[in-house]
Amino acid sequence: MNQLPWHAEHWARLQARRQRDALPHALLLCGAAGLGKRAFAERFMQGLLCKAPAGGDPCGHCRSCLLVAAGTHPDVISLSFGLRKDGVQRSEIVVDQIRELSARLAMSSQFGGWQVATIDPADAMNPAAANALLKTLEEPSAQTMLLLLADAPWRLPQTIRSRCQRIEFHLPAAVDALAWLQAEGVRDAAAALTAAGGNPGLARAWALEGALDRRLEVRKDLAALAAGRGQPVDVVKRWLDNEPAQRLWFAAQAVADEVKARSGESTGPLASAMDVEGLGHWYSAVNRTRESLRGPLRGDLLLLELLAQWR
Repeated sequence: MNQLPWHAEHWARLQARRQRDALPHALLLCGAAGLGKRAFAERFMQGLLCKAPAGGDPCGHCRSCLLVAAGTHPDVISLSFGLRKDGVQRSEIVVDQIRELSARLAMSSQFGGWQVATIDPADAMNPAAANALLKTLEEPSAQTMLLLLADAPWRLPQTIRSRCQRIEFHLPAAVDALAWLQAEGVRDAAAALTAAGGNPGLARAWALEGALDRRLEVRKDLAALAAGRGQPVDVVKRWLDNEPAQRLWFAAQAVADEVKARSGESTGPLASAMDVEGLGHWYSAVNRTRESLRGPLRGDLLLLELLAQWR
């Protein structure tokens, strides 16, 4: 299977533990979205269930591999957002889902080998669900592997984190990330990598979806508002209709570039009338607003309050 270059060290360590028959019963795979931790988990799960793995990779031909590929392997359990009684998808993982998972894992493997359960995103478990998972983590069944995936592991209780072997995916070196993007045929690879904050997976996805144009639009919007042109209400509508969280990410980047330019005694890209302290406060407000978009508050009001402070 194709391996992302920055996965190699984690993969080698995990397979060395497998060779020593010293695998943990629970892994917490965490790090920023876009670094491939879900592909890593899938590859590890397939190799663990495969009847003839090579270097930890699945053969792709045995009965187990074929069933995994078809999504019908009886010893693979995937847990994510469920549906409410009215058919609407939940925004969190609830306690009943974890209880059902625990009951399933208490049963023997149907193929007599490993049972592998994936909880994704694990950081979406509500407090009751997280507490229910503790018993399974503290008293694991034999040959049971729990894979917890989290973009924001700090949202998980410490009691959960401490009972898992943590594999944390960090941003690769810029030169390695750029080389990978170029090998993948990404146009404007350097610009895409800058836009994604050094995250090659996001850079690739964003380059394909036209996010670089969106980044430029955000800078133009902020520069126009700083110059007294346009109305915040119009900008709010445009941002809210098209990737608002991503636009806030780009807004924070633009303000950071403005501050850097000021430190070099040059004019920033936004020509803001705010001083450096004010820019710092607005930068923090952007990130708080981006986080708040995940919650129940109205996005238009959040964005309007933010942009009303910009000048």
